[in-house]
Amino acid sequence: MASDTAEKSTALYEEHVRLGARVIPFGGWKMPVQYSGIVQEHHAVRNAAGMFDISHMGQFTAEGSGAAAWLNRMLTNNVDKLEAGGGQYTLLLNDKGGIIDDLIIYRLGSDRFFLVVNASRTEEDFAWLDRHRPSEVALHNRSDQYGGVAIQGPKTEELFAKLLGGPGKLPARNQILDTEINGVPVSIARTGYTGEDGVEVFFPAKQAAILWNHVLDVGKPLGLVPCGLGARDTLRLEMCYPLNGSDLSPEHNPIEAGLGFFVDLTKPDFVGKEVVARAKAEGPAQKLAPFRMEGKGPPPRPHYAVLKDGRKIGEVTSGTLSPSLNYGIGMAYLSPENAKIGSKIEIEIRGQKFPAQIEKKPLYKKT
Repeated sequence: MASDTAEKSTALYEEHVRLGARVIPFGGWKMPVQYSGIVQEHHAVRNAAGMFDISHMGQFTAEGSGAAAWLNRMLTNNVDKLEAGGGQYTLLLNDKGGIIDDLIIYRLGSDRFFLVVNASRTEEDFAWLDRHRPSEVALHNRSDQYGGVAIQGPKTEELFAKLLGGPGKLPARNQILDTEINGVPVSIARTGYTGEDGVEVFFPAKQAAILWNHVLDVGKPLGLVPCGLGARDTLRLEMCYPLNGSDLSPEHNPIEAGLGFFVDLTKPDFVGKEVVARAKAEGPAQKLAPFRMEGKGPPPRPHYAVLKDGRKIGEVTSGTLSPSLNYGIGMAYLSPENAKIGSKIEIEIRGQKFPAQIEKKPLYKKT
């Protein structure tokens, strides 16, 4: 990891420092990993509400008469199914069907689109898209102009009733709308990465601190707390949501990653389609499988070896101690035979073998 001097700061960095967050380098950014503590923040999101800084994520705009058709060739999901104000989770693939990035695309108008991409992939995504861009499409990297927060948890609707001056003013799931909060122009999208109801809010970077502090003030009586990357990771892993760079990479296609639902093979063509179609027809060579630790062993971590009958069959891509379930959980790419639900495996942790079992997604099921 590069030194702190090489890391970029989000528009909310000073607020994180002021609130006493523990800041770490992450994907080229200085980001809060925790405030009060990962477990406390995790439970706040499951039971009330938490707010995460997502200003490090990349934002692109694409517009022009050929924008929809071009994006449909570049992405796996079907852009033509989006009406204005709608969004969808989708994947950007290379020519070999490998995953460059997972992202969310919103249709703002018939020929106008807004893309939210992963922080560590922003430059790579933009270069890949720009290289394949037709002349009639304008593509812009607006990442420096936007701040963003994710507000997640069962109290989200109640919080936004206070922020927006009444109930029922949030968009529907996977929809985006423009409005104002405390005089700050915002785009509110009903999406998230935690398994809870929630929104992602985008706003001018220069007004980030105004919005952040206002939301914290209004949300405090409801139990809203600022949250860091640590809780974001435990929350998403309980839901088996993959992390780009760990569970997703150019070495794996969407079928192997269990993301076939977000690939429309009925479209005429898109980058990587042939490889993905073959993987679906023939079955993938590997599958991203969730597992839980059995007994009292330590939690799994990325790159720990996965064993079967004493033989290495893979390695952990993501692993942690689940605050909701109170046992170790993780994911790993395994052969289809070893990835069957109920299969027994072992995780090698500091030279010792600990039993684990392949589970069904998601690992955490809300009661």
